[in-house]
Amino acid sequence: MAENSTQTKVSPKHVFLHLFAIVMLYLSTANFITLIFQYINILLPDKLAQIGYYFEGTYRSNLIRFSLSSIIIVFPALIFISWLLNKNYKKDPAVRDMKTRKWLIYFTLFLTGLVIVGDLISIIWNFLGGEITTRFVLKSLSMLFVSSLIFSYYLWDVRREFPKTNDKLKYFVWSISALVLAVIITGFFLIGSPQKERIARFDQQRVYNLQSIQSEIVNYWVNKRTLPQNFSVLEDPISGYKVPTDPETNSQYEYIIKGPDSFELCAIFGSASSDSGNLKTPIAVPAGSYNQNWQHGAGITCFERTIDPQLYPPPKQ
Repeated sequence: MAENSTQTKVSPKHVFLHLFAIVMLYLSTANFITLIFQYINILLPDKLAQIGYYFEGTYRSNLIRFSLSSIIIVFPALIFISWLLNKNYKKDPAVRDMKTRKWLIYFTLFLTGLVIVGDLISIIWNFLGGEITTRFVLKSLSMLFVSSLIFSYYLWDVRREFPKTNDKLKYFVWSISALVLAVIITGFFLIGSPQKERIARFDQQRVYNLQSIQSEIVNYWVNKRTLPQNFSVLEDPISGYKVPTDPETNSQYEYIIKGPDSFELCAIFGSASSDSGNLKTPIAVPAGSYNQNWQHGAGITCFERTIDPQLYPPPKQ
């Protein structure tokens, strides 16, 4: 009878609560480590890491924003579900001894060990490929710290006798919560406020639009060996191309002909571009390439382009 009573107490609800807690732990850990790694990349930039990547700063900002959004939701969910489970443990110790819980904990220990090994291999691989030594050390230490913390906690938890109260556990939870909160606040300082991020996204779209217009201007020049007099001649109802306008004000971008094969494209930007988000390469490079200089300040900025006839010969008849 006692066996049946214990089995009825451990319901599917408890199984899914433990499963949910483990998933929240995985998501919290992944996003926490992502944020730490990106903070290290921002504070200790590596010029080699930027070669071949246009708008790496924008990509990094998006990654931080996604990880912040995730951890703001999943970490409180982890704390709440852990509190709920501990409440159930006090009410019914049989829940804590269920096999599903121990399977999930040992699986977490196993997975944590794999993550430690895999990330250390990746970090060392990047180090051997020329990554900055300080970045390598900080990433290694942060990875070892997080993984060891999880590994040690769950190894201790699966072995310990469950008491009615545990002050050490409370201090541990408060310390981890304070650490996560500090990481979240740091993220807002690094990427700026939502309003600043909105301005940066408008500026990013402006650069994309200028790239599109530049490509059409060069194509026009290649076919006609002369620059278009205005934007209207670039629009083509057959191809469906329509010259984009400013995403915020809907006004046209400024186009200035400087010579037979040189021109300027101008736009009004809301903020200055990040040095890490643009590559300092020569301006006279093939149109459509992402390795052009699109750095800009706040306010009106013009980009002068010169078409090289040798790079753009007329199409073969």
